[in-house]
Parts: sequence; C-alpha cells; structure tokens
Amino acid sequence: MDAIVVQGGRRLHGEVTISGAKNAALPILAAALLVREGRCCFRNIPRLRDIATICTLLETMGARIEVAGEQVEIDAGAVERPEAPYELVKTMRASILVLGPLLARGGRARVSLPGGCAIGARPVNLHIHGLEMMGAEIKVEHGYIHGRCQRLRGADITFDLPTVTGTENLMMAATLAAGTTVLRNAAREPEICDLAACLRLMGARISGDGSDTIVIEGVDELQPVTYEIMPDRIEAGTFIAAAGITGGEIRIHNCPARVMGAEINKLQEAGLEIEREDAADGERLAGTTVLVRGGRSLRGVDVKTMPYPGFPTDMQAQLMVLMCLAAGTSVISETVFENRFMHVFELQRMGADIEVEGRSAIIKGVKMLTGAPVMASDLRASACLVLAGLAAAGETRVNRVYHLDRGYFQFERKLQALGAEIRRVRAGNS
Repeated sequence: MDAIVVQGGRRLHGEVTISGAKNAALPILAAALLVREGRCCFRNIPRLRDIATICTLLETMGARIEVAGEQVEIDAGAVERPEAPYELVKTMRASILVLGPLLARGGRARVSLPGGCAIGARPVNLHIHGLEMMGAEIKVEHGYIHGRCQRLRGADITFDLPTVTGTENLMMAATLAAGTTVLRNAAREPEICDLAACLRLMGARISGDGSDTIVIEGVDELQPVTYEIMPDRIEAGTFIAAAGITGGEIRIHNCPARVMGAEINKLQEAGLEIEREDAADGERLAGTTVLVRGGRSLRGVDVKTMPYPGFPTDMQAQLMVLMCLAAGTSVISETVFENRFMHVFELQRMGADIEVEGRSAIIKGVKMLTGAPVMASDLRASACLVLAGLAAAGETRVNRVYHLDRGYFQFERKLQALGAEIRRVRAGNS
C-alpha cells in the first residue's frame, strides 16, 4: 500500500492545470448507457481510480470502451447484462448512478448497495423512492437493489433533502420516461448542470438545472455525443489552499472560478489574494486562469459546510489545515456528513490545536505544525494531510493514500512541479 512522504517548509511557486471533474465525469459516463446506438466521446476525463472503476463496470455490462489519455469513448449498444456487482460497487458509491439509466434503457437492473469513503451515511432510499414513483418495482435483497419496469413514466418527485447522486440518477432516468418529470428540492451543484448540458446535447429536454426545481420531458431515444467535462472545482480549491498554507504564489489554469464563489470568498476572507487573469467568456462552467498569493497574514474564519451554492463539504478538510496556521480562533461546522472530522486526530498529531464539539471543530491557530506519520481516512482527508505536511517542519508520512488516487490525478507530481519536496513510496519503504 502506497504512502506519500513530504518534507515541509517549501514555498510553492509556479503554474498548475486543473484536471476534469471526477464528480461530473462519473454520472456523464453512466449516461452513455442511455444511448442505444452509436459511440459517445467524452473529453477532459481525469485518469483516476474511480474513472477506471466505472469504465470496468460498464464493460462488465457489455459496453465497448476505448481510453486514450483523457478521452473515453463508449459504445453501449451491446449492453446485455444490467448488473453492477458488489466487487466493483463496494469501492465507489457513485456506481449507484447506473441504476436509473439501466431501468430507463431496458427495464431491468440489479445493482449492489454501494460502498466508498467512510464519511457518513448516504442512503439510497431517495433514489429508490423516486424510481418507484416513476413506476419501477424495487426490491432490496441480499445486498442488491433489484429493479424492474415497463417504460418509466413521468412523476412529480420532492426530495426529503437535496441529494446530488439522487438528483442525477432520477434526471437520467427521466430522459427516456413517458411524460414529464419534475424534481423538487433538487441539488444545485455545478456537476449536475454539466450532466444536464451533456444530456441536452444528446437530445434530452431538461430545464431548471442549477435551481431546486428541474423539469425533464421524456423522449423516445437519445443520440451519441461528443462532450468535454468541466474542470474540477475541488482540485482547484485544494491548490488555492496549498498556496495559502505555504505562503506561495500559484497560477492555476482551467480553474472553474465562476462556480467557486463560496470557496473563493472564504479563502479571501482568510487572507489569500486571489485574482482572475482573464474574462472567461462563454459557458459558466468553463475554466479560467487564477493567480493565488498566500500566507502573508492568515486570519481565522468561521465556516459551515452546506449544499451548493454554500461552502462544499469536500473543501472542509483543506480549509481546516489553513485555519491551523491562521491567527485567532476558527469554527468549522460540518452539516453534510456526520463522520467527516476523522482527519482532526491526525492533525493533532502534527501539533494542531483543535477541539471537536459535536459537528463543529474549534481551531486555534498555531505558529507551526510538525511532521509526523499520519493515516488518511478518506479522499479529502488524504489531500488535507498532504497539505499539512507541506507546511510542517520536518518529514510527514501520509499512509493509506489509495483514497487520494480516487479523486486527484497525479497530485504529488503537480506539487513537485510547484517546488514541493514530496514522493510516493511503497509500504515498508523509506
């Protein structure tokens, strides 16, 4: 099992290009199941473990896939096995995204209940209830979701709470349903808008994405498409935080600044200088170039994670590292996932002054963190601990970084190019 070793104290400087968004790519790759004839071509696909997993999953169903760098071509015409087995689904919760497309396409699906990062309960009952309202018969037996239907039919569905994958699953299912589907209290994340834009290019009739009410008018078929995935706003936010933590200056290309208002505003409040260097005309999901200067006078800020357009839970751990080194006291409240403070105990090993009270962390800034062996518990905690190592005195060894490869493409190589002293090693090696 790999580990990442960091020698702290280096100021990051240079340029980095943000990869495509994993959380946009996964549902868009699953949407290829909705196209019964022809080959879809998707570009700007990040080469990550989760992407490899969903491609393998689609291949087990019978899809033909060709991968060339950051381009993935999918021909789902020969899909005959509408099943997502436990062996693949257990490593990635996003595998549940094939449920809606399979039912819409062929009226049958057998999908294992998902696994993934241990950051809290993310029940799939909202997916199941919505599909039942659209006419599917669903049973959960022996760890699998079994679904059957004739043609799905439109329905008026209100989510008990906003759910990103639930919104995406039902939106995809509704594209081929008979009649009109209305999704109320829908999630508003930019990745949902990216999926909707791709589906519209395929011929779907979707409006309202980006708001809490999405309307989908079902069509009989969808067409193959060539589509480029939006940049990853969480990767961009992670590199912005890295500049702040190390007192560096980083020029970030392909940064989706237009959909990062909450993150950028909060990081500027904490003392980072963030400037957009071009107008970024065109689509609001497209990338721009951002210049970040950090570390001169970090200030403690309070933040509460919220669904979009609020501050994202996926940036909570990275912001916490910044607050460990900021003047004053900060309070970070986690409202999305109940188990997302597991990185706190590892940061404490590095000298951070953090107390957890319920779903809030109170952070008192310290002058310096110190290197230590630490253990990553999930994807964003992995990035958080690497960032902490960049600022710490001495050596930090981040163990169990396989989570990192699920969400960041060549993370340590990009940091090396910015001047970080960082390397990947095998377990047991120094």
